[in-house]
Amino acid sequence: MSGLAFLNPALLLGILALPAIWWLLRTVPPAPKRVEFPATRILVGIDDKEKQPDRTPWWLTAIRMAAAALMIFALAEPVLNPTKRGAMSGAGPVAIVIDNGWAAAPRWAERQAQMERLIAEAEQAGRSVVIAPTARVARFASLRLEAAGQARAASAAVQPYPHAPEREDTAKALVEALKGQSGVAVYWIADGIDHDGKARAFADQLAGLARGGSATLIELGPGQEALAVSANLGQGGRLEAQVFRADGAARRGTIHALSSRGQRLADATFEFQPGASTTAARFELPLELRNQVSRIEIAGERSAGGVHLLDARSQWHRVGLLASTSREQAQPLLAPLYYLERALLPFAELAKSDDANMLSAIEGLIKRNISVLMLADIGTLPRDIRDKLDLWVKKGGVLVRFAGPRLEQGGDDLIAAPLRSGGRQLGGALSWSTPQALSAFDETSLFAGLPVPPEVVVSRQVLADPARLTSADIKSWARLKDGTPLVTARKSGEGHLVLFHVTANSDWSNLPLSGLFIDMLRRVATLGRPGGVSLSGETNSNATAEAATDQTEVLPPYQTLDGFGTLKNPPPTAQSILTSKVAEAMPSSEHPPGYYGPQGSPRALNLAGPKTVLKPLPSLPQPFERRAADTAAPKPLKPALLSTALALVFADILATLTLAGAFFGLTRMLTRRAAALLIAVVASGTVFVPNADAQSDGRTFNPRDVFRDLNRPNGSFLNQLGRPRPIVPLPTDPAARSQVATGKVTFAFVLTGDPAIDRTAEQGLRGLNTFLIAKTAVDPGEPMGVNITTDEIAFFPLLYWPVPANAQALNEAVLAKIDAYMKNGGLIVFDTRDAGTSFMPGGFNRQSDRATPLQRLLGNLDIPRLEPVPEHHVLTKAFYLLKAFPGRYDNGQLWVEAEAPADSGRGRQARRVDGVSSLLVTSNDFASAWALDERNAPLFPVVPGGDPQREQAFRVGVNIVMYALTGNYKADQVHVPALLERLGN
Repeated sequence: MSGLAFLNPALLLGILALPAIWWLLRTVPPAPKRVEFPATRILVGIDDKEKQPDRTPWWLTAIRMAAAALMIFALAEPVLNPTKRGAMSGAGPVAIVIDNGWAAAPRWAERQAQMERLIAEAEQAGRSVVIAPTARVARFASLRLEAAGQARAASAAVQPYPHAPEREDTAKALVEALKGQSGVAVYWIADGIDHDGKARAFADQLAGLARGGSATLIELGPGQEALAVSANLGQGGRLEAQVFRADGAARRGTIHALSSRGQRLADATFEFQPGASTTAARFELPLELRNQVSRIEIAGERSAGGVHLLDARSQWHRVGLLASTSREQAQPLLAPLYYLERALLPFAELAKSDDANMLSAIEGLIKRNISVLMLADIGTLPRDIRDKLDLWVKKGGVLVRFAGPRLEQGGDDLIAAPLRSGGRQLGGALSWSTPQALSAFDETSLFAGLPVPPEVVVSRQVLADPARLTSADIKSWARLKDGTPLVTARKSGEGHLVLFHVTANSDWSNLPLSGLFIDMLRRVATLGRPGGVSLSGETNSNATAEAATDQTEVLPPYQTLDGFGTLKNPPPTAQSILTSKVAEAMPSSEHPPGYYGPQGSPRALNLAGPKTVLKPLPSLPQPFERRAADTAAPKPLKPALLSTALALVFADILATLTLAGAFFGLTRMLTRRAAALLIAVVASGTVFVPNADAQSDGRTFNPRDVFRDLNRPNGSFLNQLGRPRPIVPLPTDPAARSQVATGKVTFAFVLTGDPAIDRTAEQGLRGLNTFLIAKTAVDPGEPMGVNITTDEIAFFPLLYWPVPANAQALNEAVLAKIDAYMKNGGLIVFDTRDAGTSFMPGGFNRQSDRATPLQRLLGNLDIPRLEPVPEHHVLTKAFYLLKAFPGRYDNGQLWVEAEAPADSGRGRQARRVDGVSSLLVTSNDFASAWALDERNAPLFPVVPGGDPQREQAFRVGVNIVMYALTGNYKADQVHVPALLERLGN
């Protein structure tokens, strides 16, 4: 609750003097009488009686009385939200324990304000303070007693982390820090959640520290409980979200479904009933948009728990089903497709065909843009059907086949593994004495991490040819206890061939009756492309993340959430997760929530899941006092009152002078001159701008243009650049172009053949030149467009290369030319302009048509290993101090040549000239952010940061230019003290 107190209340008695002040201020000297000439009129109206007013205007008296009253109140020193004196018990240290896990992030500013208030109270009492956050990234907690001033700096450094607090470790560290202390005042700023069921034990330990002092639990007010969200697939592929909380009153909110670029695709509302701890919300989205959703977040809930990340496992696929028989109408429980339909319905859209013609049925399913086709007991396929399916698989489709009596007689080349003729069954030539159970899945299997039920057994199967099973292309994703394969797979082009060595129904195994069958089919379905695959190989989805094709034993962190739910580069403490453990992994300091695995197909680790339960704090031990947070800091009102009183005094002086006529002549003169100026401007209509630039181009200035320019999207920093230089046509003759390029520092851009991209690149470099001229000593020449095949590029220190989406491979001669340019000190900035949605540089070997444009362009070039710009890199301090490198977008990385360790003998740094990386790779579209028109107005919007982000983009450009021109001079500054010391000696 807010309050008001007076530090010197006795001075309020001065209010009793206000009537006397009013009586003294009632009168003012009479105002002089102004009479116009001629002088004879002075005698008119002169009366022989003297008149003198005895009262001032009421409003002037009110101003003076208000000024006097404000001064009296100011001298009494009023304070808003006064500190409660005596609130802290004991005389020992003050321990401030604060929960800084994910649940504390949404109202973090209020929690910091509460810490500041407690530190201020301790400072007034002269008591030492220990700040004890309950979440950390360090393995061991280390706490110490400090003076209040030092504790204030320590509290400012506390930030929320994206995992649950570790209160038990904090209690142990706090006991160690307060050993031997008495009269301790303990304050626990809690997040309101019992994360691990040990909150009562933690409270008991805190109460034990407060002997002779006090123990207080501070919570935020009602309606501010932390929320968590989890997303899953509902009936019919509908995207559903579950929202969790510990407890609370009725509450409503909104959930946003966002794409990888941050576009809001849909909203859903949720509502909690009083006392309810969970509720649901549903999104209504078509399949094409549904597969673009990569992030679910609660509006206004800035925390890692308020965000749920989606990966390929949550995308909705169209699965085609086809069987060799139609007996399911008579005996549906024995039909080959019955169990497949039931297993796939929760997470896929099914497509079936009633056409008896196999060729037309498969063609019809492919035209429906299926991504996975499952064939139940279809033996050898005809040649024309095999050709159709082979093309479809190589374009990215997934063909899954199930064994049966027909396939037992032999197969074709569209199966994962060559088969032996005849099957294996109980009582046969290759028989078992008992049905075989499943073996545990390998770490490299697609099914790694799935539990194997012991009751699942196989009584019959088709056998792979052991002589041909040794091929490295054939993977065994599941095996029986005796080692024979149960599920085999082989990659074909961009797609996969998968074979289940048992039937799709319960004839040969009870696997289709188990929950394991559903999980296995779900993972197989994720191998397909979201939106489907056509025979042309084009996908019908804008989603760029595809399912993993190569299974690895560990998944390294790719991007992780911070405490506020923002995706960032993983912290140094983040560690890889075993593929088999990622399903049940819990977020922690070592495994923060986020994306793990390869960039093109990461796995998501989230804080909340379908089984999440949030529990409120239990009852606390007797010494604890429970109270609501009082986050408003004490605010003295004396300065504001004195300032207001002083303003009223000045208003009184001006009013008195006005009544005395002191401003009459000045006001009349200013009014006449302003009127004359306005008439002159209106009469002139238009005038020529009096400067050399306007006279050179003959343009005129219209007063209405002033108001038009005020509405242009031109930031204040662009207004400081001055008028851009006129565009000078560049010569076409190669020799003349060479002279122009070497006459000044000149930057070039590579012509792509796309007029729009080339025009944007030219406008971007011209805008960067304008910024360089205004802010630095660099005076570059006009940017030049170069044909990378025919033009000489050795004249340019910096080459900007926008990469089009249809980029094709360069020939060997051009690659050799580029390689020589980089080795001789040139710097190339490759800009994919896709906001980080495609595969970023992890290698440039061009393997297939699915390679990114940059990989296709430079697939055979000798590119060094790349890494995101490190914090200590020269690019972060070449001219401006930078922490990020945005362009038109801000969610992409800027990649530079990786620095080899000092002790590595590989010589990777040998190609770097003067410490400058030979190339930079970005996806943030620098040129569009730099592009300006003839009035320095931006040509393209920047998202999401607007004008501040555009200024940052220009600063990035300046740093790149300085980096290209001056090398590592900034890095060498660390040696200056040593050099000066030697010179002094």
